[in-house]
Amino acid sequence: MSAGKCEWFIPDAFYPVKDNGDYVSHEAICILNTTDCDAVVDFTLYFEDREPMEGFFATCGARRTHHVRMDRIKSKSNETVPRGVPYAVYVKSNVPVVVQYSRCDTTQPELAFMGVMAY
Repeated sequence: MSAGKCEWFIPDAFYPVKDNGDYVSHEAICILNTTDCDAVVDFTLYFEDREPMEGFFATCGARRTHHVRMDRIKSKSNETVPRGVPYAVYVKSNVPVVVQYSRCDTTQPELAFMGVMAY
């Protein structure tokens, strides 16, 4: 069984600057790969006021899921996702996958969680 697409867009990404105690603000790009081949996934970050950042990659095994924590991923040139800067993500895979985006925002005592399907 194969489901999904090879290209996805997440227009509203944001890695908050502040954390609340033991809870760390973070984002995740969740990948579901139902194919019989490993998915090699490329992430390009787009910004309002600067050039895109490229060179972020992850692998999602065949018939597996992978939750890519954007606060932990590094590009080939060792760059990290900037905090406190709105951005969008272009997700490209070599095989069809399903992509979901989630954000845990701990900047306020009540915490907030958001999860959406990518487009």
